Amino acid sequence: MVFSSLTFVCVFLPLVLLLYSLSKNVTYKNAILTAVSLIFYAWGDPPLLLLLLTASIVNYFLALGIGLCHNRDNKGGAKFFVVCAIVFDILMIGVFKYAAFAVNSVNSLFRLSFPVPEIGLPLGISFYTFQILTYVLDVYKKDTPVQKSYLKFLTFVSMFPQLVAGPIVRYRDVADGLSDRHVTINDFADGATQFVLGLAKKIFLANFAGDAKDVLFASATAPTVGSAWLGIIFYSFQLYFDFSAYSDMAIGMGKMIGFKFPMNFNYPYVSRSVTEFWRRWHITLSSFFRDYVYFPLGGSRCSKARRNFNLMVTWALTGLWHGASWNFVLWGVYYGILLIIEKMFFSKWSKVPVLSNITTMFFVVIGWTLFYFTDFSQLTSFFRTMFGLNGGLYDITTVSVLYSNIVLLAALVIASTPLPYKLFNKLISIKGIGMVIEGAVVVILFVASIATLTGSTSNPFLYFRF
Repeated sequence: MVFSSLTFVCVFLPLVLLLYSLSKNVTYKNAILTAVSLIFYAWGDPPLLLLLLTASIVNYFLALGIGLCHNRDNKGGAKFFVVCAIVFDILMIGVFKYAAFAVNSVNSLFRLSFPVPEIGLPLGISFYTFQILTYVLDVYKKDTPVQKSYLKFLTFVSMFPQLVAGPIVRYRDVADGLSDRHVTINDFADGATQFVLGLAKKIFLANFAGDAKDVLFASATAPTVGSAWLGIIFYSFQLYFDFSAYSDMAIGMGKMIGFKFPMNFNYPYVSRSVTEFWRRWHITLSSFFRDYVYFPLGGSRCSKARRNFNLMVTWALTGLWHGASWNFVLWGVYYGILLIIEKMFFSKWSKVPVLSNITTMFFVVIGWTLFYFTDFSQLTSFFRTMFGLNGGLYDITTVSVLYSNIVLLAALVIASTPLPYKLFNKLISIKGIGMVIEGAVVVILFVASIATLTGSTSNPFLYFRF
């Protein structure tokens, strides 16, 4: 388990930034950043560190082997090393994330009783494994030079801001910064602002939406159409603001230490099509599967039947990446089918304003229902409730939660659009007082966030479990 939110914000991060600022040499900066990142990752569960270090060492030497083969024009040797890397990384994530799922599935399917391995899910394994894999594959494709310094490579792999929940940073995004980086006052200020805005988004939007969802899903009365829809809508907002908040905080911390991490969210809930939604949601994951799975399979430059097959394989794997459970596979297949139908019959639907957005969000919310329930009997029962086949229209809990959270719901809707961002940028661009306004907003949000954290016991990010 990583530090508590309050300890991280008030103790760990300030100490890291202080130590970091005292070092002027990039090698020392890398050493400090790597050391604190490993401490951050190992906090509460030191054995996890051995797994990350093993993955980094094995892939580091395999990438060196690929680079050496490239220098000698040995294509067979390079292919051997990259296959070794792919097999090793897939086996690692397979054993630690999917072994129990696989055994359970075999037992259920064939009515067997193989012992189920009890292996805890290592924090962030899905993220750092993919980052390592992108590096090795890019070295093999000659899209990036091999990194000969293990310290720089380990710095890339273990960087604490985005280690446990992304965004998925590719080596080429940070390659230059590993060798030479400088943080200006403006860079630091921009990073601090983005970090604080992300922190406030997590505490005041994601957490409050989660609280409302919990009340609705744990209602003492029988579930109703109203409680089901309102609950899953609050969950949809919780998931978006929770994960985008972490991404904002990671990107902000990256700026404060001299790195520019890629954007991971771009207001996905304003999308007019499912295709657009996945260009805006978890952008780094979508681009990974596009570049390393969909395109190698042939992408869309083939027959329609083959393209549809490529989409289904890509999205089934995307779903499986999110968790060792069949509901995630179903969720991925669901999006694969939606994208195929959209490309075949509704390619121009996105040009219809408002209605196309409402329709897209309807299907997205249905998708989040598949995402939320890992138990199929609960999922089936919930769907029956949503569509009026299992329970009444509404109950007192639904009315009470809606009434007490109507302002929150409006804030969630507005905050999921670019309007607040545009307004904030307009205010801080006012000559003479723009910087004062920006500073005041950031300070107020930071103080309010710390005060709220002080009174809470837990603030876990949802994507920590993936």
